[in-house]
Amino acid sequence: MQPINTIVRPRAELVEGLKSIGTAKLSSVIYRMGYQNVFMAGPIKAHAAGVTVAGPALTLQFMPKRRDIYGDDEYGNPEAQLHRHVLYQTEPGDVVVVDARGCMTAGIFGEMMLAYFKGRGGAGMVVDGCLRDFPNVSKLEVPLWVRGFTPNFHTQTELMPFAVNVPVACGGVLVLPGDIIVADDDGAIAVPAVAAEELLQKGSVWHEWEDYSRIRLLEGGDLRRYYPLAQDARGEFEAWKAAQVSRR
Repeated sequence: MQPINTIVRPRAELVEGLKSIGTAKLSSVIYRMGYQNVFMAGPIKAHAAGVTVAGPALTLQFMPKRRDIYGDDEYGNPEAQLHRHVLYQTEPGDVVVVDARGCMTAGIFGEMMLAYFKGRGGAGMVVDGCLRDFPNVSKLEVPLWVRGFTPNFHTQTELMPFAVNVPVACGGVLVLPGDIIVADDDGAIAVPAVAAEELLQKGSVWHEWEDYSRIRLLEGGDLRRYYPLAQDARGEFEAWKAAQVSRR
């Protein structure tokens, strides 16, 4: 078994700030910061509409199975099951991100593993592949973004777990351990940890004026003036913002 790497977790207020903004705005703002795409295409929300999660990434990498590396006696020694070891790292608020190579026949985790993950305080999972045992998994109400479900266990077909807390490719996006995952009804994005502070600052400003613009557009305001917010509308926006503060 390869050594299990640890991760550096970001500050809780940074994670919560990004969570409050949401994936759509974050994806737009980080693009303007020079990051082309942070959206993990493929995994979609399995259930629980309206739920948003955010947290540092614990990563699990799968590879195509090869007999000289993977042995069928794995179940004779449960601790040799590498996919368990990413769950052992879970702290409250963590998000497990799995590079399962888009495989639609291997169920990476099932009910018992997810029950353990929930008990450890895990926030959610993003799996570029499948889980198994959906009838029971759904009762656990763990937020999930996956490609689908299968009755097969994780190594029943062509995959083997290979490494924990290493860089992975999930849905076409590079995810480093400790990157911040934000996932909602639009899907899951991976925010590079090094960009998180700047993204929160710029995203918060964008989020604020969008609230004002939405109000004006619902009142019949001119789209050309309020989206994006025109420079000559900044004064009225600042007055509106000051009024909101005085009412608190």
